[in-house]
Amino acid sequence: MLGRLKGAVMNGRGRMIAASCAVAVGLAAFAVGHAATETAGLIKVRMGGDSAETRLVIELDGATSAKIVSDGSADRRVVVMLPNVIAGQTQQGAGRGVVRAWVVDQVQGGARLQLELAGDARLKRRFLLPPADGVANYRYVIDVAAAAPGAVVTSTKAVTPPAQIRTQFLPVKKPALPLKKVVVIDAGHGGRDVGAQGANGVEKDVNLAAALTLAEQLNRTGRYKVVMTRTSDVYVPLEDRVRVAQRAGADLFISLHSDSAPETNLKGASVYTLSDKASARATKFVSRDDWFMKASLSGDQGVRDILFDLTQRATRNRSAVFAQTLVANIEGKAPMLRRSHRDAGFMVLLAPDVPAVLLEMGFVNNPEDEARLRDPAARARLMRAVTNAIDAHFGEQVKLASR
Repeated sequence: MLGRLKGAVMNGRGRMIAASCAVAVGLAAFAVGHAATETAGLIKVRMGGDSAETRLVIELDGATSAKIVSDGSADRRVVVMLPNVIAGQTQQGAGRGVVRAWVVDQVQGGARLQLELAGDARLKRRFLLPPADGVANYRYVIDVAAAAPGAVVTSTKAVTPPAQIRTQFLPVKKPALPLKKVVVIDAGHGGRDVGAQGANGVEKDVNLAAALTLAEQLNRTGRYKVVMTRTSDVYVPLEDRVRVAQRAGADLFISLHSDSAPETNLKGASVYTLSDKASARATKFVSRDDWFMKASLSGDQGVRDILFDLTQRATRNRSAVFAQTLVANIEGKAPMLRRSHRDAGFMVLLAPDVPAVLLEMGFVNNPEDEARLRDPAARARLMRAVTNAIDAHFGEQVKLASR
C-alpha cells in the first residue's frame, strides 16, 4: 500500500513537472515569437540614378529606423546602421552614378550598409516608405547627391535619364564590386607592457615589427584600408584595441603576438579564436561597457538578445574560417605547433561583431624561433603568408556573395 501510494505521488509529481516544463517552453516560444516580430528582414537592394544624384532603395519585410555612422565627407565611405534588421549573408554589388559600390552585412544590433562614393557627394535625404500602392514591403530610401558638377567620376558611356528616377530601379546583375575591406592590425603589448622575454630582446618589439611589415604589404595591394592599434612603442589598453576595431567598422581584426613557454625547446606558430566559454564573457563585457555599437541596440530585450546571439555566432564562424585559411597559408612557410588552431578567451577576441584571430608567430624564448622572428626576410615571408590568407579569405567571401 505504501509503495503504491509513493508511486502515485511520484507519478503525480512527474506530471506536474512535465506540465510546468510545457508551460515554460510555451511561454519561451511566445516570447521569442513576439520579439521576432520586432525585427525586419532584408529582401533586396535596388539602385537608380545618374552622375548628379543616385537613389538606393532597401526593401524590408518590416519597419526600421537608421543611424548615420559616417557621412562620407572624410573618406568617401558612407556607413548607415539599420537597427533590428537581419541581413543574413553579406550582400554587395556594383553601384551606379554617385555610388561606386555597396555592401550590406550583419553586425551587432542590426544590418550595416556601406557605400563607396565615386567622388565628393552628400546624403541629400533618407526616409521610410510603408507598404502602399500595391507594394507589399517597406522601403528605406537613401538619396545621395554629387557635391558639385563634375566632381563625380562616372562611366564613359552616355547616360540618358528617364522622366522619373523610379523607372531606373533595376536589380544588380553584374558580379559584385567589393569595397575596400577594413583590416585592423594589433601589435601585441607595447610601452610598459613588454610581453615575453627572449634572449635578444622582448616580445613587444617583435610584434610591432611584424605589424608594420603586414600593414605595408596590405597597403601595397590597394585592396584594404589598414588601421593599426599602435605604430610605435606605446601602451594601449586591451579594451581600447577592441574599440579601435569596432569604430573602424573592421571586417577583420588580427592580433600579432610572440609566445613563450617554460621549456625553451617548444617552437612554432599557432592561431587562436574565441572559445565557447568566452562567449558568455563577451556578452557581459558588452553589457558592462559603453561600446560603440551598443548605441544601435534598441527596443525589446528579447530582440536585442536574438540579434546579439545571431551576430556573435556569425562572427565566430567567420573567425574560425579565417583561422583555418591562415593556418593553411602559414604551413610550409614557418614551423607550426602540432595543434595549430586553438581557442581561448583573450580580451582582444571579445568583440561580437568583428571577426578576430590572435596569431602567436612563434616562441621568443626558443633560439630558432626568436632568430626567425627577428630576421627581416623571414618576417616578410611570414607576413606574406598572412597577406595571402587575407586575400584568399575575402576573395572567397566576394565569390559567395556574387552567386
